[in-house]
Amino acid sequence: MTLSTSHHIREQFEHCLAVIRQASVEILLLLNVHVSEGKDPRWFLEQLDSARLGLGGWAAIGKQLNLNDAEMSDFTLQLRLLQQRVPQYESGQDVSENQLIAAMRFVTTLEHVRLQQPLLTYSTELSPGNELQQQQAHKQVRAIELMLKGLIQQAWPDPVRLNNHLKTLFNPDRVRRWLKLGEINDVLSGMMFSELAQMVVDKKEFSRYYASLFSDPMMLTLMVEPRKTLQTFLDDIRQIRNSITVQQRLSSAQILLLDNYYSQITRPVQRAFEEGRTRVNPTGLMSVDAGELHAFWEKAQQMDRVTGGDLFEVRDTIEKPTQRAPRTPEQREQLISGVLWGAVGVMVIAIVAGGFWLVTSGKPQPAQVKAAEPVEVQEMRETPSSRETLTRMGVTWDENNFRSAINRNDTRVALLFLQGGMDWKLSWMEEAMSAGYDDVLELMLRYQPQMVEQKPCRRFINTLSHAMSNGESLTSLRKQYLQAFCTVPAVVKRQQHDADMAKRRALAQPDADTKKWQAIQSAIYEVIK
Repeated sequence: MTLSTSHHIREQFEHCLAVIRQASVEILLLLNVHVSEGKDPRWFLEQLDSARLGLGGWAAIGKQLNLNDAEMSDFTLQLRLLQQRVPQYESGQDVSENQLIAAMRFVTTLEHVRLQQPLLTYSTELSPGNELQQQQAHKQVRAIELMLKGLIQQAWPDPVRLNNHLKTLFNPDRVRRWLKLGEINDVLSGMMFSELAQMVVDKKEFSRYYASLFSDPMMLTLMVEPRKTLQTFLDDIRQIRNSITVQQRLSSAQILLLDNYYSQITRPVQRAFEEGRTRVNPTGLMSVDAGELHAFWEKAQQMDRVTGGDLFEVRDTIEKPTQRAPRTPEQREQLISGVLWGAVGVMVIAIVAGGFWLVTSGKPQPAQVKAAEPVEVQEMRETPSSRETLTRMGVTWDENNFRSAINRNDTRVALLFLQGGMDWKLSWMEEAMSAGYDDVLELMLRYQPQMVEQKPCRRFINTLSHAMSNGESLTSLRKQYLQAFCTVPAVVKRQQHDADMAKRRALAQPDADTKKWQAIQSAIYEVIK
């Protein structure tokens, strides 16, 4: 690291600490902890811990800051990571890239807290922004996305084998959907950024195909291993990308954080390219003119409107399609009870049949005077079960086939699965709702007891909100689903809180986006209250 680079990193880090100190004073004041000035991250964490004891827990602090449990957990996690990296700091001492990244990540978290709580007014601007920086950020996100595609294509050069591999990792329905959304014979062009990232950072996929490309000992060292660091960085980039696709300007903190992420992610791959270990050239991907860049993001915005947005985080591993959710204690008790009662029924039938045989076997059969007239016996055919009917149709009793029937509005096959007793999840309805498949949606509502997804409403309402922000309407069927599954007190209370926060943001920053979001949150709350 050169002297000028070290000096630049130290300046940025000290600016981040100044922002954190200012924010800590306002946040602690909101929590009834009065301090004259902010200090280092460890001090801030200690003060928050004292406030937690005074208020009765982290949930109470989250309530004051208008953060839900997941957001509050992320807030404290980022602060703990920062204080581990920077236990104490004296002005002028050397600063590593990891320390700067940890500080910038916490500054972006503070930006989110300020948006959630309008009473906070601290500034998180790290440098004056301009259009060139915005354009450079757009280029960097594009280059990282194309780099991920290039690495996957290099690992799987044969499109047919790639498609089959994706079907194994995910499921055939998702692959068909990607092929439909993407360009001809290019399944990767139909995938969302998080899905491309998931392909690279999955434990097995990474160790098998990509670990050697990210083996630089100086890069991706923020977490315990390069793969985990890459996963964390790509998930943050996913959120930055979401801001770009909805045409929202990036903050200076996001731009500087992205610049550090880009360097950490692409430098190992660039080195591998120069050594001839990969054909993917990150520097070449940055060479793009304004027209090509505009076309890329216009297409990304169209994809975002079709898919409803890239909402789900980049996870540690790909969730296999064959995995079945574990039975709840109630389901296990019901299964055991059913087996026991079935055994009792079989025993009763056996006892009755044995008694009947003992009574009738001792009586002599009367001689028949006349030969019995032939009687036409009509063969009694047993009505096939739903599962047998599906088998005769060539459809296996499988969760993926059930979901496929829902996604293509096939009410006949979906009904057979339901009549056969297969459970379903509310999250499976997202594609059918976006496509307007009212027939299958009405059918599923008739089998509400078989909806077994635990706490489905947060995801359902988030997806619905995003769809409405992209121009879709709150149809009568969507209202019926909200009323059927999302009217429990906890969900209603959370939605009331979200609607109130949206209203306060619209009053604090009256523009088209905040007013639209207020209308969406209020409309959903009116349905379920």
